[in-house]
Amino acid sequence: MTIYDISQEVFSSRIYPGDPSPRREVLSATSRGDAYNLTAFSMCAHNGTHIDAPFHFLPNGSTVDKIPLSKTVGPAYVAACEGILDAAAARALLAEAQSASSEAAKRLLIRGNAVLTLDAAQVLAAAGLDLIGTESQSVGPQEAPMAVHLALLSAEIVLLEGIRLHDVPTGTYFLSAAPLSLGGADGAPCRALLISW
Repeated sequence: MTIYDISQEVFSSRIYPGDPSPRREVLSATSRGDAYNLTAFSMCAHNGTHIDAPFHFLPNGSTVDKIPLSKTVGPAYVAACEGILDAAAARALLAEAQSASSEAAKRLLIRGNAVLTLDAAQVLAAAGLDLIGTESQSVGPQEAPMAVHLALLSAEIVLLEGIRLHDVPTGTYFLSAAPLSLGGADGAPCRALLISW
């Protein structure tokens, strides 16, 4: 069995432009003579490797604590794509994933510097996926992410953003990417793992 940690370390993680960075505060430290070490931290729910819930863009969408864990834990397929991911490329990735495993194809992880177009998002939304993961901090174009998010989140597709797949070969894996249970939140960090057996 091989376990791939596809998460970013939190305090050095990438952040979406304009979001606050994670901060760490040492409340007590044995090096200062305290009896124990104790850390407090604060962060945006979308720093580093994180889950977007439908509520992120939809006022009546599900919050992160209401997302079924079955969407974030289960077989997944890692596919490679660089550049603009249009409708034709989305169909090709879906066909590749389906040919490997129809169950893994429900959780599609995209390795590479790929940017989804609205047409691609609509193709993926129509396919009834549970989850889409990307290496970028936003599944949509950074300059205009809303339309892509709306297309996917409206279809109840969970978004796993900011993953790290450069060391992961394409293929089928078991994904564990359960978000922290933050009641009423639009997203949450997660420790995403891929397991091959």
